[in-house]
Order: sequence, then C-alpha cells, then structure tokens
Amino acid sequence: MLFQKTQSSFEAMVHAHSSDLYRFAYWLCRDRGIAEDLVQETFTRAWANWQDVRDEKSAKGWLLTILHHEYARLFEKKRVEISDDDLNDLVVAAETDVLGELEMRDALWKLPEGFREPLLLQVLGGFTCAEIATMVNLSEANVMQRLTRARQSLRKMMEPETQRRANKL
Repeated sequence: MLFQKTQSSFEAMVHAHSSDLYRFAYWLCRDRGIAEDLVQETFTRAWANWQDVRDEKSAKGWLLTILHHEYARLFEKKRVEISDDDLNDLVVAAETDVLGELEMRDALWKLPEGFREPLLLQVLGGFTCAEIATMVNLSEANVMQRLTRARQSLRKMMEPETQRRANKL
C-alpha cells in the first residue's frame, strides 16, 4: 500500500514537471535526443531518492538540480565534436521573424554558461533568484549579478542587429 502511494505521488510529479525539465534540458544541450536522455536520467535518479523527499512542493527545483548535475556529467564522459559541415547546414532563405529568433538564440549561446544558465532558469523556468542560487550552488547576490550581466551582454549583442533592421525600413 505504501509503495502504491509513493509510486502514484512520483508519477504525479513526473507528469507535472516533465515538460519544464525537457525545455530546460533542450536549452542546455540544443539536442532533442540528449535532452530526452537527460530528463530520463533525472527521473531515474529522482526515483532512487524519492523516499528521502520531505516536501513535494520543492520537487521542481530538486529535479532541475539533478538535471543540471546530469548535464555536467555529460562532459565528464565524452568530448563533443563539431565539424564545419554541421555549421554550414543552416540555411535561411529569407529574412523573417525566424531570423530574429535565430539571432537571439545565437546571442544566448554566445553568453558564457555562467550567465546563460541563470538567465534561462529565470526566463524559461520562472524561478526566483533564491531558487536559482540553490540550484546552481551560488549566492543569491551572485545570481542577481550574473542575470544583470547576461542581460547587458544580450542588449549589446542585439543592438547592432536592431539598428541594422531599422535602417532597412
């Protein structure tokens, strides 16, 4: 009976948070297959420690922390190689809103990971600075500083594109 209650509460947690975990994993690695694997491994590790969870309301932050650690483990295991052919595969036929989105994504990926990760957790995950600080093992002040610097860097990177587009009109 206790096992069924534990299993059903875990299943409810999986259904509640799987899409947020996948979204965050995808933003970290930019690969659907790897993102799916990260989410699966996160839930596997969460199930192994589910009996230790006291407050199910904090499960989302706990899961994102596990996912973050799983992502870091990827780099311990293997080295990612990128060829020039992979970079040439992206062809944009015409300038549309898609171009602006791609420019923003490129700008995000140009940010150092220390700035990008807290920004994505706040924007995509909706987490507070205190929650982000706990997830990435930083002080709250450090997280706020990184968020500010990330936004300033994005503005600086996107400013020339904005001005270029305005001149075309």
